[in-house]
Amino acid sequence: MANQGSGGSRLPLALPSASQDCSSGGSGSSEGGSGHPPPPRNLQGLLQMAITAGSEEPDPPPEPMSEERRQWLQEAMSAAFRGQREEVEQMKNCLRVLSQPTPSSAGEAELATDQQEREGALELLADLCENMDNAADFCQLSGMHLLVGRYLEAGPAGLRWRAAQLIGTCSQNVAAIQEQVLGLGALRKLLRLLDRDPCDAVRVKALFAISCLVREQEAGLLQFLRLDGFSVLMRAMQQQVQKLKVKSAFLLQNLLVGHPEHKGTLCAMGMVQQLVALVRTEHSPFHEHVLGALCSLVTDFPQGVRECREPELGLEELLRHRCQLLQQHEEYQEELEFCEKLLQTCFSTPTDDSMDR
Repeated sequence: MANQGSGGSRLPLALPSASQDCSSGGSGSSEGGSGHPPPPRNLQGLLQMAITAGSEEPDPPPEPMSEERRQWLQEAMSAAFRGQREEVEQMKNCLRVLSQPTPSSAGEAELATDQQEREGALELLADLCENMDNAADFCQLSGMHLLVGRYLEAGPAGLRWRAAQLIGTCSQNVAAIQEQVLGLGALRKLLRLLDRDPCDAVRVKALFAISCLVREQEAGLLQFLRLDGFSVLMRAMQQQVQKLKVKSAFLLQNLLVGHPEHKGTLCAMGMVQQLVALVRTEHSPFHEHVLGALCSLVTDFPQGVRECREPELGLEELLRHRCQLLQQHEEYQEELEFCEKLLQTCFSTPTDDSMDR
């Protein structure tokens, strides 16, 4: 494991105990016998305890807090803050490992051990930073600068994909962290990884991080547009990696639903034609997401409808044939619904005037 350091200067990461700290409130608490639950190990646990306690009994009559209850509450709060401090120390230990220079004259075994330690540190940080408080502390400790500046483009693929995963974990749904990551130029590097990295795992994790930076994040989406992110996304959908294709199509659909103002840009890029070409490939579950993206592109957008009606695409015939194939397969019902919606939207009205109503 990564906590088995190769040199005396390295601090142990304590990977097994860290996962226990993240996933549970600890064991062996003396409060169990008194009828009270064990105290939470961090602030998130304390908040959950408060929510649970508040929902157990609606509108209880006010009464003085007993001394036993007061003591238990003080101990619970103390344990929560102590658990948070312990996790911050674990993050500092990880950053010490990640900040060390790579051994320049080490043998193969020592280099392998060094990489294993760094991968273990990144994995532990990803677990800890599922907690938003820890993610904020990680950024305050300059951890994000280290990830973007050194590990996104590291030599070993195992470091690259773990760095991308950690960036996504910290960034999702936290505007302040998203802004910091974008300011460090991470999106350009992540798009380059998605587009060119030879390792499939790196590309999948890079896409995850990109999604966390552009969904519901206006500044991230603007950067994505400036960096020609939609073209990168389309190329990812054309690869042979199923997970990458599905997730790329899903992100495209999400962006079209959330930001319909960019439909014109996508049509100008030839997105309709490229999506139809993907539907013509050998059938797979991925087609559901492609058709979903195409549905989003034409909904309330006459230009997209007109492009779907171009005779050279042959889309109407393709959709009718696909409907016949799917009707007897319950597992493809969502794809069938997308086909029927496209037929209704694009081919049920006879004139362009009716589309522009």
